[in-house]
Amino acid sequence: MGQRNLIKPVLADEAFLEDVARAREDRTQVHLWWLGQSGFLIQWQGRHLLLDPYLSDSLTKKYAGTDKPHVRMTERVVDPERLDFIDVVTSSHNHTDHLDAETLIPLLHRNPGVKLIVPEANRRFVAERLGIDEAFPIGLDDGVSASVAGFSLTGIPAAHEELDTDEQGKHRFLGYVVSFGRWTLYHSGDTVWYDGLVERLRKFSIDVALLPINGRAPERRVPGNLDGREAARLAFEAGIRLVIPCHYEMFAFNTATTDLFESEARKIGQPYKVLRAGERWSSS
Repeated sequence: MGQRNLIKPVLADEAFLEDVARAREDRTQVHLWWLGQSGFLIQWQGRHLLLDPYLSDSLTKKYAGTDKPHVRMTERVVDPERLDFIDVVTSSHNHTDHLDAETLIPLLHRNPGVKLIVPEANRRFVAERLGIDEAFPIGLDDGVSASVAGFSLTGIPAAHEELDTDEQGKHRFLGYVVSFGRWTLYHSGDTVWYDGLVERLRKFSIDVALLPINGRAPERRVPGNLDGREAARLAFEAGIRLVIPCHYEMFAFNTATTDLFESEARKIGQPYKVLRAGERWSSS
């Protein structure tokens, strides 16, 4: 990655892969690793779901020398070429930190049987960016579900910063509710709080939510997300049992600390866990 003074992941490269292998020995628990930005690896009974991975320097290279440099803050956790055990991978929307060709093309090559979950509205764009057949991705929309490799994924609209649909009314930005065994997890993708989101989430009885906390600021000139206070309160009002923050400490111009999130979660009594890149959380 070639930059100095980057935040070092708790586990990276060989150490990370060894931890993933060790976790497979305990098939009774959910194992989850934060990969930076909104990327997470979920392991359940030896199967692996990869949520919105960004494991390259594509955006740093793309914006180098521009007035919006994407200066990387955290070292990459793992080369996507090393991830040869993935069953399912998602993209929640078309922004490169959630649909990265330099991450996904190697993953598709290394995992010939992998399934790719995307918003149905984005099917053509995804196929063109990744150089794949338009029929390959599994497209979801609001309330539409697919079951793959023991994981059931249901689309939930995301507002980044507004709800956005195509000509057929299909949502271009989604979150995913993922059910497996007795567990239900929510990965919001990029979103702000919108009317009806709490009610949508409550009906799923969610155990773990993965929510962005970088907030929004006009001077960044990019669409924003929940801030830390909003993420904690959304989890609380939706009855979510544990919330894990994400979408920070990747790019210097578009980040936040976890202070606001943690103080609000403590204030309202919302259980939470802050992970560092490359760190594992396992259910008890």
